Amino acid sequence: MKEVNNRKAAVIGLGFVGSSSAFALMQSGLFSELVLIDAMPGKAEGEALDISHGLPFAQPMKIYAGSYDDIADAAVIIVTAGAAQKPGETRLDLVKKNVGIFRSIMPEIRKRDISGILLVVANPVDILTYAAQRLTGLPENRVFGSGTVLDTARLKYLLGEHLSVDNRSVHAFVIGEHGDSEIAAWSSANVSGIPLNDFCELRGYHDHQASMERILCTVKNSAYEIIEKKKATYYGVAMAVKRICEAIVRDEKSILPVSTIQHGSYGIDGVALSLPAIVGQHGVERAVPIRLSETEQAALRGSAETLREVLRQVEL
Repeated sequence: MKEVNNRKAAVIGLGFVGSSSAFALMQSGLFSELVLIDAMPGKAEGEALDISHGLPFAQPMKIYAGSYDDIADAAVIIVTAGAAQKPGETRLDLVKKNVGIFRSIMPEIRKRDISGILLVVANPVDILTYAAQRLTGLPENRVFGSGTVLDTARLKYLLGEHLSVDNRSVHAFVIGEHGDSEIAAWSSANVSGIPLNDFCELRGYHDHQASMERILCTVKNSAYEIIEKKKATYYGVAMAVKRICEAIVRDEKSILPVSTIQHGSYGIDGVALSLPAIVGQHGVERAVPIRLSETEQAALRGSAETLREVLRQVEL
Protein backbone atom coordinates (compact mmCIF):
# COMPACT_ATOMS: atom_id res chain seq x y z
CA MET A 1 0.00 0.00 0.00
CA LYS A 2 1.58 3.25 -1.17
CA GLU A 3 1.71 6.36 0.97
CA VAL A 4 -0.88 8.93 -0.11
CA ASN A 5 0.30 12.03 -1.94
CA ASN A 6 -2.18 14.58 -0.60
CA ARG A 7 -1.48 16.85 -3.56
CA LYS A 8 -2.39 14.29 -6.22
CA ALA A 9 -5.75 13.35 -7.75
CA ALA A 10 -6.91 11.11 -10.58
CA VAL A 11 -9.94 11.35 -12.86
CA ILE A 12 -11.16 8.17 -14.54
CA GLY A 13 -13.49 8.88 -17.47
CA LEU A 14 -13.00 12.01 -19.56
CA GLY A 15 -16.47 12.70 -20.86
CA PHE A 16 -18.16 16.05 -20.17
CA VAL A 17 -18.29 15.48 -16.39
CA GLY A 18 -14.73 14.16 -16.07
CA SER A 19 -13.23 16.90 -18.23
CA SER A 20 -15.17 19.65 -16.45
CA SER A 21 -14.14 18.23 -13.08
CA ALA A 22 -10.48 18.18 -14.15
CA PHE A 23 -10.79 21.80 -15.32
CA ALA A 24 -12.41 22.86 -12.02
CA LEU A 25 -9.67 21.08 -10.06
CA MET A 26 -6.96 22.77 -12.12
CA GLN A 27 -8.43 26.18 -11.29
CA SER A 28 -8.87 25.32 -7.61
CA GLY A 29 -5.16 25.03 -6.78
CA LEU A 30 -5.94 22.03 -4.54
CA PHE A 31 -3.56 19.65 -6.29
CA SER A 32 -0.10 19.83 -7.82
CA GLU A 33 -0.55 16.62 -9.84
CA LEU A 34 -3.58 15.39 -11.79
CA VAL A 35 -3.65 12.19 -13.82
CA LEU A 36 -6.37 11.65 -16.43
CA ILE A 37 -7.44 8.15 -17.52
CA ASP A 38 -9.89 7.19 -20.23
CA ALA A 39 -10.76 4.09 -22.26
CA MET A 40 -9.69 6.19 -25.27
CA PRO A 41 -6.12 7.27 -24.38
CA GLY A 42 -6.16 9.98 -27.06
CA LYS A 43 -9.13 11.63 -25.34
CA ALA A 44 -7.25 11.78 -22.02
CA GLU A 45 -4.15 13.14 -23.79
CA GLY A 46 -6.16 15.83 -25.56
CA GLU A 47 -7.89 16.97 -22.36
CA ALA A 48 -4.57 17.01 -20.47
CA LEU A 49 -3.02 19.20 -23.18
CA ASP A 50 -5.99 21.53 -23.41
CA ILE A 51 -6.28 22.05 -19.63
CA SER A 52 -2.49 22.35 -19.21
CA HIS A 53 -2.41 25.28 -21.62
CA GLY A 54 -4.33 27.29 -19.03
CA LEU A 55 -1.73 26.73 -16.31
CA PRO A 56 0.08 30.06 -16.94
CA PHE A 57 -3.14 31.66 -15.65
CA ALA A 58 -3.35 29.38 -12.59
CA GLN A 59 -0.93 27.65 -10.19
CA PRO A 60 1.96 25.34 -11.15
CA MET A 61 0.69 21.82 -11.66
CA LYS A 62 1.43 18.63 -13.59
CA ILE A 63 -1.53 17.39 -15.66
CA TYR A 64 -1.04 14.30 -17.79
CA ALA A 65 -2.76 11.30 -19.34
CA GLY A 66 -1.82 8.12 -17.52
CA SER A 67 -2.76 4.55 -16.65
CA TYR A 68 -4.10 2.78 -13.59
CA ASP A 69 -0.53 2.36 -12.34
CA ASP A 70 -0.50 6.13 -11.78
CA ILE A 71 -3.37 6.10 -9.26
CA ALA A 72 -1.71 4.14 -6.45
CA ASP A 73 -0.65 7.19 -4.41
CA ALA A 74 -3.49 9.56 -5.36
CA ALA A 75 -5.32 11.19 -2.45
CA VAL A 76 -8.59 11.18 -4.40
CA ILE A 77 -9.61 8.99 -7.34
CA ILE A 78 -12.67 10.43 -9.07
CA VAL A 79 -14.65 7.98 -11.20
CA THR A 80 -16.90 9.62 -13.77
CA ALA A 81 -16.73 6.82 -16.36
CA GLY A 82 -20.08 5.56 -17.60
CA ALA A 83 -22.49 5.53 -20.50
CA ALA A 84 -25.12 8.24 -20.96
CA GLN A 85 -28.78 7.32 -21.22
CA LYS A 86 -29.93 7.00 -24.81
CA PRO A 87 -33.40 7.76 -26.20
CA GLY A 88 -35.72 4.80 -25.57
CA GLU A 89 -33.34 3.28 -23.04
CA THR A 90 -34.76 2.52 -19.59
CA ARG A 91 -33.02 3.59 -16.39
CA LEU A 92 -32.44 -0.09 -15.59
CA ASP A 93 -30.77 -0.62 -18.99
CA LEU A 94 -28.40 2.21 -18.13
CA VAL A 95 -27.76 0.78 -14.66
CA LYS A 96 -26.81 -2.62 -16.07
CA LYS A 97 -24.55 -1.03 -18.68
CA ASN A 98 -22.70 1.13 -16.14
CA VAL A 99 -22.39 -1.64 -13.56
CA GLY A 100 -20.80 -3.62 -16.40
CA ILE A 101 -18.31 -0.78 -16.96
CA PHE A 102 -17.53 -0.73 -13.23
CA ARG A 103 -16.92 -4.49 -13.30
CA SER A 104 -13.97 -3.74 -15.61
CA ILE A 105 -12.69 -0.58 -13.85
CA MET A 106 -12.91 -1.57 -10.19
CA PRO A 107 -10.68 -4.69 -10.35
CA GLU A 108 -7.97 -2.44 -11.87
CA ILE A 109 -8.31 -0.10 -8.89
CA ARG A 110 -8.34 -3.02 -6.46
CA LYS A 111 -5.06 -4.36 -7.91
CA ARG A 112 -3.27 -1.08 -7.09
CA ASP A 113 -4.02 -1.40 -3.35
CA ILE A 114 -4.84 2.30 -3.07
CA SER A 115 -4.72 4.22 0.20
CA GLY A 116 -6.72 7.26 -0.95
CA ILE A 117 -10.40 8.06 -1.34
CA LEU A 118 -12.54 6.63 -4.14
CA LEU A 119 -15.13 9.25 -5.14
CA VAL A 120 -17.87 7.93 -7.43
CA VAL A 121 -19.58 10.52 -9.63
CA ALA A 122 -20.92 8.37 -12.50
CA ASN A 123 -24.68 7.74 -12.55
CA PRO A 124 -26.74 6.20 -11.11
CA VAL A 125 -24.36 7.28 -8.37
CA ASP A 126 -25.95 5.39 -5.45
CA ILE A 127 -25.96 2.03 -7.22
CA LEU A 128 -22.45 2.56 -8.57
CA THR A 129 -21.13 3.64 -5.15
CA TYR A 130 -22.42 0.35 -3.71
CA ALA A 131 -20.89 -1.52 -6.66
CA ALA A 132 -17.54 0.27 -6.27
CA GLN A 133 -17.23 -0.68 -2.61
CA ARG A 134 -18.21 -4.30 -3.19
CA LEU A 135 -15.93 -4.69 -6.23
CA THR A 136 -12.86 -3.06 -4.64
CA GLY A 137 -13.26 -4.27 -1.07
CA LEU A 138 -12.05 -0.88 0.18
CA PRO A 139 -13.24 0.32 3.62
CA GLU A 140 -16.69 1.91 3.34
CA ASN A 141 -15.49 5.23 4.75
CA ARG A 142 -13.12 5.58 1.78
CA VAL A 143 -15.68 4.80 -0.96
CA PHE A 144 -18.52 7.26 -1.37
CA GLY A 145 -20.48 9.03 -4.06
CA SER A 146 -21.11 12.67 -4.90
CA GLY A 147 -24.71 11.83 -4.02
CA THR A 148 -27.02 14.78 -3.51
CA VAL A 149 -24.29 17.41 -3.05
CA LEU A 150 -25.34 18.99 -6.37
CA ASP A 151 -29.08 18.56 -5.67
CA THR A 152 -28.53 20.31 -2.33
CA ALA A 153 -26.73 23.17 -4.08
CA ARG A 154 -29.65 23.48 -6.50
CA LEU A 155 -32.07 23.59 -3.57
CA LYS A 156 -30.04 26.28 -1.79
CA TYR A 157 -29.75 28.30 -5.01
CA LEU A 158 -33.52 28.18 -5.63
CA LEU A 159 -34.36 29.04 -2.02
CA GLY A 160 -31.95 31.97 -2.22
CA GLU A 161 -33.71 33.18 -5.37
CA HIS A 162 -37.15 32.66 -3.83
CA LEU A 163 -36.28 34.58 -0.65
CA SER A 164 -33.93 37.18 -2.19
CA VAL A 165 -31.18 36.16 0.19
CA ASP A 166 -27.58 34.94 -0.24
CA ASN A 167 -27.87 31.20 -0.94
CA ARG A 168 -24.79 30.59 1.23
CA SER A 169 -26.93 31.59 4.22
CA VAL A 170 -29.45 28.87 3.38
CA HIS A 171 -28.94 25.60 5.25
CA ALA A 172 -30.93 22.73 3.78
CA PHE A 173 -30.31 19.23 2.45
CA VAL A 174 -31.65 17.03 -0.31
CA ILE A 175 -31.32 13.42 0.88
CA GLY A 176 -31.97 9.87 -0.33
CA GLU A 177 -31.47 8.75 -3.91
CA HIS A 178 -29.76 11.07 -6.36
CA GLY A 179 -32.76 10.75 -8.61
CA ASP A 180 -36.54 10.87 -8.79
CA SER A 181 -37.18 9.55 -5.25
CA GLU A 182 -34.95 12.13 -3.51
CA ILE A 183 -36.52 14.29 -0.82
CA ALA A 184 -35.87 17.71 0.66
CA ALA A 185 -35.34 17.67 4.44
CA TRP A 186 -37.65 20.62 5.02
CA SER A 187 -37.96 19.94 8.77
CA SER A 188 -34.34 20.87 9.40
CA ALA A 189 -34.05 23.65 6.78
CA ASN A 190 -33.20 27.12 8.02
CA VAL A 191 -31.79 30.47 6.94
CA SER A 192 -28.99 31.50 9.30
CA GLY A 193 -30.63 29.57 12.14
CA ILE A 194 -34.15 30.86 11.51
CA PRO A 195 -36.57 27.99 10.63
CA LEU A 196 -37.36 28.11 6.93
CA ASN A 197 -41.12 28.75 7.26
CA ASP A 198 -40.48 31.58 9.73
CA PHE A 199 -37.99 33.18 7.35
CA CYS A 200 -40.44 32.80 4.44
CA GLU A 201 -43.08 34.70 6.42
CA LEU A 202 -40.49 37.34 7.27
CA ARG A 203 -40.09 37.82 3.51
CA GLY A 204 -43.84 37.90 2.86
CA TYR A 205 -44.41 34.27 1.75
CA HIS A 206 -47.15 32.29 3.51
CA ASP A 207 -48.17 29.50 1.13
CA HIS A 208 -45.39 27.20 2.34
CA GLN A 209 -46.64 23.86 1.00
CA ALA A 210 -47.12 25.04 -2.57
CA SER A 211 -43.73 26.77 -2.59
CA MET A 212 -41.95 23.71 -1.18
CA GLU A 213 -43.54 21.41 -3.76
CA ARG A 214 -42.69 23.76 -6.62
CA ILE A 215 -39.07 24.25 -5.54
CA LEU A 216 -38.41 20.53 -4.95
CA CYS A 217 -40.01 19.71 -8.31
CA THR A 218 -37.64 22.20 -9.97
CA VAL A 219 -34.65 20.62 -8.20
CA LYS A 220 -35.67 17.13 -9.33
CA ASN A 221 -36.24 18.26 -12.91
CA SER A 222 -33.11 20.42 -13.20
CA ALA A 223 -31.02 17.76 -14.92
CA TYR A 224 -33.82 16.85 -17.32
CA GLU A 225 -34.29 20.51 -18.25
CA ILE A 226 -30.57 21.11 -18.79
CA ILE A 227 -30.19 17.91 -20.84
CA GLU A 228 -33.17 18.91 -22.99
CA LYS A 229 -31.62 22.32 -23.65
CA LYS A 230 -27.90 21.46 -24.01
CA LYS A 231 -27.75 17.62 -24.13
CA ALA A 232 -25.75 17.15 -20.91
CA THR A 233 -25.14 18.58 -17.44
CA TYR A 234 -21.58 18.94 -16.18
CA TYR A 235 -20.56 22.34 -14.75
CA GLY A 236 -22.63 22.05 -11.57
CA VAL A 237 -21.42 18.54 -10.77
CA ALA A 238 -17.81 19.57 -11.52
CA MET A 239 -18.13 22.25 -8.84
CA ALA A 240 -19.61 19.64 -6.47
CA VAL A 241 -16.57 17.41 -7.14
CA LYS A 242 -14.25 20.34 -6.37
CA ARG A 243 -16.11 21.04 -3.12
CA ILE A 244 -15.87 17.42 -1.96
CA CYS A 245 -12.16 17.33 -2.84
CA GLU A 246 -11.63 20.49 -0.77
CA ALA A 247 -13.19 18.82 2.25
CA ILE A 248 -10.94 15.78 1.80
CA VAL A 249 -7.52 17.30 1.10
CA ARG A 250 -7.90 20.13 3.62
CA ASP A 251 -9.38 17.75 6.22
CA GLU A 252 -12.18 20.28 6.65
CA LYS A 253 -14.61 17.88 8.35
CA SER A 254 -17.36 19.51 6.32
CA ILE A 255 -20.90 18.20 6.52
CA LEU A 256 -21.94 17.14 3.01
CA PRO A 257 -24.78 14.90 1.77
CA VAL A 258 -22.57 12.28 0.13
CA SER A 259 -23.77 8.80 -0.84
CA THR A 260 -22.59 6.08 1.54
CA ILE A 261 -23.66 2.52 2.37
CA GLN A 262 -26.15 2.73 5.22
CA HIS A 263 -26.24 0.58 8.35
CA GLY A 264 -29.35 1.41 10.32
CA SER A 265 -29.86 5.16 9.88
CA TYR A 266 -33.63 5.81 9.96
CA GLY A 267 -34.15 2.04 9.65
CA ILE A 268 -32.21 1.80 6.35
CA ASP A 269 -29.61 -0.89 5.82
CA GLY A 270 -27.56 -2.32 2.95
CA VAL A 271 -28.04 0.38 0.30
CA ALA A 272 -26.00 3.47 -0.58
CA LEU A 273 -27.84 6.78 -0.47
CA SER A 274 -27.22 10.35 0.63
CA LEU A 275 -27.42 11.62 4.17
CA PRO A 276 -25.35 14.42 5.74
CA ALA A 277 -21.94 13.15 6.84
CA ILE A 278 -18.66 14.56 8.15
CA VAL A 279 -16.11 14.43 5.31
CA GLY A 280 -12.38 14.85 5.87
CA GLN A 281 -8.96 13.48 5.04
CA HIS A 282 -9.91 9.89 5.84
CA GLY A 283 -13.19 10.03 3.96
CA VAL A 284 -16.55 9.80 5.71
CA GLU A 285 -16.03 10.04 9.47
CA ARG A 286 -19.64 9.54 10.50
CA ALA A 287 -23.22 10.27 9.57
CA VAL A 288 -24.84 13.37 11.06
CA PRO A 289 -28.43 12.85 12.22
CA ILE A 290 -30.78 15.66 11.24
CA ARG A 291 -34.35 16.37 12.26
CA LEU A 292 -36.82 14.65 9.93
CA SER A 293 -40.60 14.44 10.25
CA GLU A 294 -42.33 11.04 10.22
CA THR A 295 -43.44 11.78 6.66
CA GLU A 296 -39.87 12.60 5.59
CA GLN A 297 -38.52 9.46 7.26
CA ALA A 298 -41.11 7.34 5.47
CA ALA A 299 -40.21 8.98 2.14
CA LEU A 300 -36.52 8.33 2.84
CA ARG A 301 -37.22 4.65 3.49
CA GLY A 302 -39.24 4.59 0.26
CA SER A 303 -36.24 6.05 -1.59
CA ALA A 304 -34.04 3.32 -0.08
CA GLU A 305 -36.49 0.65 -1.23
CA THR A 306 -36.39 2.05 -4.78
CA LEU A 307 -32.62 1.63 -4.75
CA ARG A 308 -32.81 -1.81 -3.13
CA GLU A 309 -35.05 -3.05 -5.94
CA VAL A 310 -32.52 -1.87 -8.54
CA LEU A 311 -29.72 -3.65 -6.63
CA ARG A 312 -31.74 -6.86 -6.72
CA GLN A 313 -32.14 -6.60 -10.48
CA VAL A 314 -28.45 -5.99 -11.17
CA GLU A 315 -27.43 -8.73 -8.70
CA LEU A 316 -24.77 -6.88 -6.74
